[in-house]
Amino acid sequence: MKLHGNAKLTPVQRRLLVHRVLEERWTFSDAADAFGVSERTAYRWVRRWKDGDHELSDRSSAPKRVYRTPVKVERLIETLRRTRMSSPKIAAKLRMAVSTVCSVLSRIGLNRLSKLGPPEPPNRYVRRRPGQLVHLDVKKLARFIRPGHRVMGRNAPGMRAQIRQGWEFVHVAIDDNSRVAYVEILPDETAITTIGFLERAVSWFGVFGVRVREIITDNGPNYTAHDFARACRHLRIKHLRTRPNRPRTNGKAERFIQTLQREWAYGATYQTSDQRARALPRWVRFYNQRRPHGSLGHQPPASRLPTAA
Repeated sequence: MKLHGNAKLTPVQRRLLVHRVLEERWTFSDAADAFGVSERTAYRWVRRWKDGDHELSDRSSAPKRVYRTPVKVERLIETLRRTRMSSPKIAAKLRMAVSTVCSVLSRIGLNRLSKLGPPEPPNRYVRRRPGQLVHLDVKKLARFIRPGHRVMGRNAPGMRAQIRQGWEFVHVAIDDNSRVAYVEILPDETAITTIGFLERAVSWFGVFGVRVREIITDNGPNYTAHDFARACRHLRIKHLRTRPNRPRTNGKAERFIQTLQREWAYGATYQTSDQRARALPRWVRFYNQRRPHGSLGHQPPASRLPTAA
């Protein structure tokens, strides 16, 4: 017999409660207080004992009978759904509960309208030369003064104090052709800070003979600001933006940030966020110069630059 995880009484305690009520003539109120349960619970165990249940074990809460929607009705729901009818409309037309229709649609994988159409084919592209397109993005990371919950666990003493340490913002620039990355940790993601990062990234790529001609970003306020647009014109860079709610358009930056988090931010145990920041330049050099990249024939990104990064 498996005891429920939230049960306050074991079967032995339940029988003791019944004994004190029926044999020792305790009141239900006194018995409930003694065992730390409600009077209603005490009444329930005594009633089950009187009904002949002397085991007083937990009963399954599963229904005795499960009425599944007939296959013909499920097919009809699917047919109506493929006409792009909503769940309430289907329920009203078939005189069924909306919850039943939603369960059927979830079971057959049509609970979202986006699943009605054919899957969108992948749109993979790679520019021919370094510098033709550079992906920009920002990742916010929490500052800390001691190892966080990923190392110490969520219930360790002092974990809530981590929240009050603030944030730092990792700005990244990824070349579309070579996957070479330029990364900085900055105090915010305002337009002025982002402009400074872009100017330094352009200069850094220029050291290796790469002329940045286009950049692509999401629609964050730092990238849509007028000052950022003027900075792009001054640098003679064309600014492209992703479609709203389509992060895959900037997928190379998103994928690099995943790698950055896994191998640098969360790949070692840092005592403070300052120690983590000091480890970043070394990891970026390793990524650019030595780390094999799957989409580059397992060659490091710097192998595609005119001069090694």
